[in-house]
Amino acid sequence: MVSKVLRVVVALVALAPVGAFGQGTASVAGVVKDSSGGSIPGAIVRVVNEAGATREAVTDGDGGFTAASLAAGAYRVEASLDGFETAVRRVALDAGQSLAVELTLAPAGFTEGVVVTARRSEEVAQDVPIPLSVVSGKLMNEAGAFNVNRLKELIPTVQFYSTNPRNSAINIRGLGAPFGLTNDGIEPGVGLYIDGVFYARPASASLDLVDVERIEVLRGPQGTLFGKNTTAGAINVTTRKPTFRPESDVELNYGNLGFVQAKASVSGPLFSQKVAGRLSFSGTQRDGTVANVKTGAIVNDLDNLGLRGSVLLVPSEKVVITAAVDHTRQRPQGYTQVVAGVAPTLRPANRQYPQIAADLGYTAPSFNAFDRVTDVDTPLRSYQDLGGESFNIDFGLGRGRLTSTTSRRYWDWNPSNDRDFIGLPVTTVSAAPSNQVQWTQEVRWAGDLSRNVNLVVGGFGFHQALDSAPSFRQEQGSAAARFLLAPTAAAATPGLLDGYGYDQLMTFRNVSAAVFGQVSWQVTDRLRLLPGLRFNYDQKSVDFDQQVYGGLQTTDPALIALQLSVLAPQQYTADVDDTNLSGQFTAAYKLTNAINVFSTYSTSFKSVGLNLNGVPTDAIGRPVLSAATVKPEDVKHFEVGVKTQPFRNVTANVTAYNTGIQDFQTQVVNASVGVLRGYLANAEEARVRGVEFDSSARVSRNVTFYGAAAYTDARYVTFTDAPPPLEETGGPQVKDISGSVLPGVSKWALSFGGEYAHDARIAGAAGQLFGAFDTSYRSDFSSSATASKYLMVDGYSLVNARVGFRWADNWSLTLWARNLLDKNYYELLTAAPGNSGLYVGQVGDERTLGVTMRLGFKNR
Repeated sequence: MVSKVLRVVVALVALAPVGAFGQGTASVAGVVKDSSGGSIPGAIVRVVNEAGATREAVTDGDGGFTAASLAAGAYRVEASLDGFETAVRRVALDAGQSLAVELTLAPAGFTEGVVVTARRSEEVAQDVPIPLSVVSGKLMNEAGAFNVNRLKELIPTVQFYSTNPRNSAINIRGLGAPFGLTNDGIEPGVGLYIDGVFYARPASASLDLVDVERIEVLRGPQGTLFGKNTTAGAINVTTRKPTFRPESDVELNYGNLGFVQAKASVSGPLFSQKVAGRLSFSGTQRDGTVANVKTGAIVNDLDNLGLRGSVLLVPSEKVVITAAVDHTRQRPQGYTQVVAGVAPTLRPANRQYPQIAADLGYTAPSFNAFDRVTDVDTPLRSYQDLGGESFNIDFGLGRGRLTSTTSRRYWDWNPSNDRDFIGLPVTTVSAAPSNQVQWTQEVRWAGDLSRNVNLVVGGFGFHQALDSAPSFRQEQGSAAARFLLAPTAAAATPGLLDGYGYDQLMTFRNVSAAVFGQVSWQVTDRLRLLPGLRFNYDQKSVDFDQQVYGGLQTTDPALIALQLSVLAPQQYTADVDDTNLSGQFTAAYKLTNAINVFSTYSTSFKSVGLNLNGVPTDAIGRPVLSAATVKPEDVKHFEVGVKTQPFRNVTANVTAYNTGIQDFQTQVVNASVGVLRGYLANAEEARVRGVEFDSSARVSRNVTFYGAAAYTDARYVTFTDAPPPLEETGGPQVKDISGSVLPGVSKWALSFGGEYAHDARIAGAAGQLFGAFDTSYRSDFSSSATASKYLMVDGYSLVNARVGFRWADNWSLTLWARNLLDKNYYELLTAAPGNSGLYVGQVGDERTLGVTMRLGFKNR
């Protein structure tokens, strides 16, 4: 199937006609060189006007290029080539002018010397007065980082946790989403944007990134430049655009554990000289990493297919229209966690795991999670389909650019989980299938009001519909009574909970609208002031209906009460709305041409939340309706930073920050099986403070390094009614954990990498022989809402390495190793439902080895 797709897309490239656009009397000519002064043939040169229309050229054997017939105006000249960072020059052309430029390409790596759109206009990242990390698509590919989860190994301030695609969370600086099982009624604190489109559901973070040009990670609140408000940051993904010069790329990966990945893209002009198209494909398969000793299956595998197509229409040099459609299909048998240990609790001995397991005659296959075995007896399924369409118009208007982005996205989720994580029939059905459709519309103008004043102003609309499909279901098995009830004579009644379950019918609607803007005022040639404001309106509603079924059919009030203590009917509706005014003020000062300093104070918010998976009940089994609504977060943030270039080809940046959150939205994981997903609540106050450092260096033409470090101190300031830690189960039901650490946040996180390359010839072919590595380290962190000594994930380091050869014609062959030292580590730990003291873990991938072949075809 993969080979057939690749043959089709390569054939499309071969058939595509060559096109050009635009007319004028000015021209740009020049040369592209490497850092030693040698000319670089075959580099791609793009000349981009203010509306985003692009003229392309390819350097000749002497590194020369010419872009003619240009209209008068401002342009950005970019030169790029695989293996090098993009070089950028800004120029202004008068009518009839012929301008000569020289661009120097540096070896590719992890750098901030690239053009980004973090502030909704093109800028060199090192000049942007916000903490920002940029990873090129090339580095993502070479490091094997094909999804957001792999991104955290390159950027230490990013955290990503996922027990299955739905239960995924992206955090930056420890903030973003509550740690634990996902509740769809809460907003993400980290925005994921792909080509300007906001992806609302955390499950989107699990998709394979297809045909990426670069990823920008913005840290801190983002509300005055982006459509959707976010309290912790944004991940801004830019994919490769259609080109008017035919090209195609094919990448094939093969490794142990049955890892096979194929990627392909084809681009070129379509039908006329003003239309170009791009088609991209990605397929990933890998065997599972956990063996089910009961069924013989190998679970927690990968089975992903993704397809993306886009069309670029340039009717004039002032108008650029882009339409895109994508679909991702994932069909893994996953995911389960494996038994990691048993904690003693405050419950009577006959309510703790050792005695329960003995009474049921059960022995777990292993208590060493790194044996990677399980005996779960419910089929595992994490099936999802994600996709959508987007339509973008960039129109040159006045002294700026008007941008309209319209999108529709869908997410269909069809899971099956074993929520007791063991081979006993405790919870035999646990599934929350759902369908989501979202619509977004953003309109934004970015441009110059005067020579010294730049403005970005826009509006954003969002509508989300999320429905159970057809219902969320949980069902207990024959062993449930022993786990969930005190071992009394009544609880021992045969069949009391066998087949007892519930269906949850849920309808959720979310409407959001906002206007936002930010001014950049160049007060002097060194001082810039950047104030911004945002007004937001949110309206959310939920209709929740839970009905029980099955179990022992009885009229005995005592037995009925026992059943209802596990699962009970509940029904509630909630309809809330909220408005918010927030803003930020940044002062940026250029001390020298090589040193930029900035300081920002901002306010932000996370909108009101709703519990969509049930709420706790009172002493007589009634739902606590006040818990259906979760108060919005109120965020106050301050940071200072300095971005420097202390030496040629070296960057070194430092940021210090403090973020305070009132009414911090957190996940309260109720360990009883009767609450399928836990529920949301507010901690009175939390704060996160820290220091970050990142740097890149090109030591010589052949040697590059990059590195980053983060110190993060994240704590609850006040949380007086938190759930108790695992070891205190059976004692008081709430605990004051004020001053304790937030879950999921390592105090120390580091990443470091580099590459050495030198010119060589293999079998007469010219190219580069290279070796590269990247390492990451995270110190220990709490893996539960309330820190438990049994649910602390130990710190760990990972080392990845690769060696290979790049041919001069953009082909390459790479041998790679991930987790080279075969480190055993946990992604996270979780208390198993039932309050027995059993806890489980999600283990990280073992060492993987493989080979990658990349083939590039370009019409010169």
